[in-house]
Amino acid sequence: MKILFLGDIVGDAGCIAVKKNLKTITEKNKIDFVIANGENAAIDGVGITENNVKELISSGVDVITTGNHVWDQKETFEFIKKEKRLLRPENLLNDVPGSGFEVYMSKKGLRVGVLNLMGNVFMKKCKDVFEVTKNFIDNHKLKKNYDFLVVDFHGEITSEKMAMGHYLDGHATIVVGTHTHVPTNDARILDNGTAYLTDAGMCGDYDSVIGMNKQNSINRFFKRDSKKHFPAKGEATLCGMIVNADENNGLAKSVTSFIYGGKLTENI
Repeated sequence: MKILFLGDIVGDAGCIAVKKNLKTITEKNKIDFVIANGENAAIDGVGITENNVKELISSGVDVITTGNHVWDQKETFEFIKKEKRLLRPENLLNDVPGSGFEVYMSKKGLRVGVLNLMGNVFMKKCKDVFEVTKNFIDNHKLKKNYDFLVVDFHGEITSEKMAMGHYLDGHATIVVGTHTHVPTNDARILDNGTAYLTDAGMCGDYDSVIGMNKQNSINRFFKRDSKKHFPAKGEATLCGMIVNADENNGLAKSVTSFIYGGKLTENI
């Protein structure tokens, strides 16, 4: 069972690259299931629209996760109620629509659980992510409630993501970080069989500042006359990870970082 996870899709550049290339990528790599973080997919680079979701799913994405920008497009608060393939973080505060965990069927007829979490450090206030996760694994088991479990940990700091990876080692197939838009070079299988990557990076134009127009971003740091952040529009690089998972025990057999197209490919 091969699972492709793609990091934060940013603006039109990221969406166009996914729509243009995903079919070729999945066929070439014999991918059975695709998960992508889409919380920056909207045209202005924050939030996700219903049309974004429809286009990404029609392009071959099976599940879309999010993070702190999930409600930045007001329409999301309504359409997420009926769109089970779009997740919001499980540990959000209060009674909000949508779900942070669902189980989906892969092309092979195997059950893929996807859990969307958000970190507590330097992020919007949410429930204690480790307590929420403890409660989750107390009530959900690999090969009982699902054949595989993929966890998107949307967080700011590396130590929080690494601690969660080790905490879930053996309980999840994959623990992958999102949010920083910078791919880390530490893809590996942890001691008890969980594939781990601190940050998947982004699907966006890397001739930018984390996907946003670079000159406008520099102006903002100088506190010069600048506009609201807006996405860079050059060719996007698709970043993430590919995991080959064992269908017998639900754990990872191999993991590789994935970088395709755009500026990062030119630099490798």
